Amino acid sequence: GVGALMTTRHSGPSRAPFDTSDLRVTVGNDPQAAAPGRRLLAAAIGATPVYLNQVHGARVVRLTAADLLPGAPLHEADASVTTQPGVACVVQVADCLPVLFAAPRGRAVGAAHAGWRGLAAGVLEATLASVCEAAACAAHEVHTWLGACIGPSRFEVGADVLEAFGVAAAGSDVPHFIASGVGKWHADLAAIARSRLCAAGVQSVVSDASCTFSDPSRFFSFRRDRVTGRMAAVVWIAPDRLD
Repeated sequence: GVGALMTTRHSGPSRAPFDTSDLRVTVGNDPQAAAPGRRLLAAAIGATPVYLNQVHGARVVRLTAADLLPGAPLHEADASVTTQPGVACVVQVADCLPVLFAAPRGRAVGAAHAGWRGLAAGVLEATLASVCEAAACAAHEVHTWLGACIGPSRFEVGADVLEAFGVAAAGSDVPHFIASGVGKWHADLAAIARSRLCAAGVQSVVSDASCTFSDPSRFFSFRRDRVTGRMAAVVWIAPDRLD
């Protein structure tokens, strides 16, 4: 009873440098330019996506049918959860890691935007807790999916990122960070996410190993292009789901 997907940059109406399917709604691009793509997405999934004003934090919002009403406020958050069939949780990404959650029997779903700041702030643990609360289930019952993001060979970071995760920047390799030069490391967002989810009790973690930076034909990448569009990762409970 749960549907989930991640868009690519194909088959949309947006113009360069946002071509061809930019779903960004809050930054840079004209919101009206993204509207046709958002309508196509809603029609394709048979549910209504609810977008967020993402701020690289750990706040999770609970979405209801009220969020589908005209004039509903745009939530400032980096994750959403719902138990309402037909309401789709959405996160927008262009290198950051999208993580989708599904409780057993489709009782709740969630989506989290997990860049390094969100991961360090605990956005995945907060989203998992919200899904478990909404579905009255345990963490080990929740299924998770890690979408395409910037790969570890392309994501170079400084000591400030290691320190945000409580890791001492000693100049050598540490778990999920490979030294790439003086004061620099390559960070593996997906590995960090998997480790944190497993530590929180999740047993089902499936991932897409695609690198957004390395595949310009399929993905937008902020670190590669700076001015660019956004993909969307979406999860929803089917309106006709049977209990």
